[in-house]
Amino acid sequence: MKRLNFPNDFIWGAATSSYQIEGAWNEDGKGESIWDRYSHTPGNVIGNETGDTACDHYHRWREDIQLMKELGLPAYRFSTAWARIYPAGRGELNQPGVDFYSRLVDGLLEAGIEPIVCLYHWDLPQALQDRGGWPARETALAYGDYADTVTRALGDRVRRWITHNEPTCAGLLGYQSGMHAPGIKDWKQALPAVHHLLLSHGLGVQAVRANVPAGQVGMVIDPLPSEPASDSPADYAAMRWVDGTHNRWYLDPLYGRGYPAEILAEHIRLGNLPKSGLDYVQDGDYELIASPTDFLGLNYYRRGVVRADEIDNVGNPVATPNPDDLHTEMGWEIHPWGLFNLIMLMHLTYRPKALYVTENGASYSDAPGADGRVRDERRIKYLRTHLAAVQQAIQAGAPLKGYFAWSLMDNFEWAMGYAQRFGMVYVDFKTQKRTPKDSALWYRKVIQNNALDIEV
Repeated sequence: MKRLNFPNDFIWGAATSSYQIEGAWNEDGKGESIWDRYSHTPGNVIGNETGDTACDHYHRWREDIQLMKELGLPAYRFSTAWARIYPAGRGELNQPGVDFYSRLVDGLLEAGIEPIVCLYHWDLPQALQDRGGWPARETALAYGDYADTVTRALGDRVRRWITHNEPTCAGLLGYQSGMHAPGIKDWKQALPAVHHLLLSHGLGVQAVRANVPAGQVGMVIDPLPSEPASDSPADYAAMRWVDGTHNRWYLDPLYGRGYPAEILAEHIRLGNLPKSGLDYVQDGDYELIASPTDFLGLNYYRRGVVRADEIDNVGNPVATPNPDDLHTEMGWEIHPWGLFNLIMLMHLTYRPKALYVTENGASYSDAPGADGRVRDERRIKYLRTHLAAVQQAIQAGAPLKGYFAWSLMDNFEWAMGYAQRFGMVYVDFKTQKRTPKDSALWYRKVIQNNALDIEV
């Protein structure tokens, strides 16, 4: 065995999101979100399942904090539900929603766990969607008010803040492919939606700077480390399109470079934008989007191997075929060194002050055996190989400061319903019983040692 050590100040944690675990979708004054509406519409989610109850975290948060404490988690990344704070998106504040997150933060701190708050993980208030959603500039401005409220309420106890989780998914899967809420399929809405998501990020940074002077703030994205399937010009051009639409369209503006010119030209050529270009961009937008941040969060599950003849209408890559044992049950290729490549690419291209792996994990359906134990060896192997890639990136000079496993517990996996289990804790959704899997106990040892033991 060989031991790979991590820096003494490295932050270990696990992550969740509000809609995926909280339940209580209409309790204590909470408003309807786009995911409430989307999942309640038959045919959108496998099995017509919803997040109405999910993991019932809204009522079981004390139990969940105790579970985190027993697993030795130093940090916990979660999101606040906008519609729980402002049921109509803006206007009248719902104090019980604020109080819930205040109690959660206090409980985490009492347990010695650092709370890390993400302000938006895809659950837009439906009332704002009814007025245009993210394609409307009003939504970005409403987000600014929401961010101001939450940072004022929790900023005396929360130091690290995330403005958005994966605006790629919120923008493209929500407004271009229709695979996620609100289920719209229109590039002409998707592109302004992305811009206003990025604009609201800048407003979120301003809120943290104003209300949490000693705080840190950044965005979480899910870039695909893309590769052409061959050295053919066609595959390379397809890879550039995927990299441009999925990665650089978000990252370049965040770091003061504006939207990539060749992708902008292609959108105009395809008719996704008028010949006049980005007519929804106003003076000062680019400066606000590029507000200096303290870190960049990276979510990684797979690489993108791109073929010119295998690209869907969102520009998502199709991975080259591999043996079944190289895929998770989501069908995603297992390629840990794609995480190393991604970390180094972000470090060398954009030079963020710090990097975090804010999500990384695998879906496997291992259930409790007769003895009640969940033997999820495949997940342990997945986590071990990806953590080895993380450690190598640190050794190569990347300013990587922490790692958050996805997910703390099995939960509502968006359009997949409850068919996919990413958790290190098994959840029986009928009884809500939580059972730490072998991977959770393994991860606890990694945290305790601040080191990874691998076979050589």
